[in-house]
Amino acid sequence: MLIKRTIQKYIESCLFKEKIIVIYGARQVGKTTLAKEIEKKYKEKSLYLNCDEPDVREALYNRTSTELKSFLGNKQFIIVDEAQRVRNIGLTLKLIVDNFPKIQIVATGSSSFELSNEISEPLTGRKYEFFLYPFSLEELAQVYSKIEIKRLLKDRMIFGLYPEIVKNRPRAWMNLKSIAKSYLYKDVIRFQEIKDSEILKKLLQALALQIGNEVSYNELANVVGIDKKTVAKYIQILEKAFIIFRLNPFSRNLRTELRKLRKIYFYDNGVRNAIINNSNQLDLRQDVGALWENFMITERIKYNSNHQNDLNSYFWRTQHKQEIDYIEDIGGKLFGYEIKWSSKKREEPKLWKKTYNNAEFKIINKENYLDFVT
Repeated sequence: MLIKRTIQKYIESCLFKEKIIVIYGARQVGKTTLAKEIEKKYKEKSLYLNCDEPDVREALYNRTSTELKSFLGNKQFIIVDEAQRVRNIGLTLKLIVDNFPKIQIVATGSSSFELSNEISEPLTGRKYEFFLYPFSLEELAQVYSKIEIKRLLKDRMIFGLYPEIVKNRPRAWMNLKSIAKSYLYKDVIRFQEIKDSEILKKLLQALALQIGNEVSYNELANVVGIDKKTVAKYIQILEKAFIIFRLNPFSRNLRTELRKLRKIYFYDNGVRNAIINNSNQLDLRQDVGALWENFMITERIKYNSNHQNDLNSYFWRTQHKQEIDYIEDIGGKLFGYEIKWSSKKREEPKLWKKTYNNAEFKIINKENYLDFVT
């Protein structure tokens, strides 16, 4: 079952324009599959390089343009998979694009912190960047009807949308725990020299239990047993490894609007549940509202990224506890979304309506969510 990735058409529109294509994403989200799917059109003149292989890393490290040309031969479409494994890969890619502009390089990386640092300066003005996430509900709509997607909704909220999980439901929980234990920490620990993985796991567990709530770094520091600066550093690393992301508070006019705290969500519900070791069905859980909020906001983030939509995302809350779960600022126009599992009607916060009277507001629930994410 091949599920075509939405972002593929945008990547293909950027090919052979004398730029490197860089695809970021967590391990196991399908970067290699996507790159090879694009490669099919150029199979006769393509080359796949897996940088997990030591000899490939050696062939790409510290080489002259002449040596690189000899290695690449007459190939025109080249995949450099897991490019972050090659030291100074940015300089190597710069040599290729500067000296052989007709060659199209597609580089993938499972950690933006390492690959970005390696390529940002050498490839300034020489690259297009894309981000690949686990499957989206929009992508599943290629192979499932709307009725089937709704039937499987509760399952997705628990097990998430990693490709391996979607395609192998009987082993979903076992595979999820493997992803959470093996792949999530691999790049973080290797590249950032984090020696105490238990601290990292405790922090992730604490974050997993707080989705949907404002997060205080001071409180996290006390819970985990490290200082505030280390908490901030670890959270930044986890973001760049595509495990979590932050929403900052929206504030423009009111003194009472929150400005300091932030919310943290997981890119995948299944990973979040594996971290706290909870695969219970929804009717046995106390965190259904938080799961739904995480799921919907993540799906919206995927949708906007997959379609290259240019906007800023926030949440909104006042000291008087009037709040909106998710805000989009699109060219100065505000769109507020309250995300509730219950279909019970809710009113637009009065202070929001009064302060931002040109903003739009909508409730997202399990009756109308497909309009929000597909």
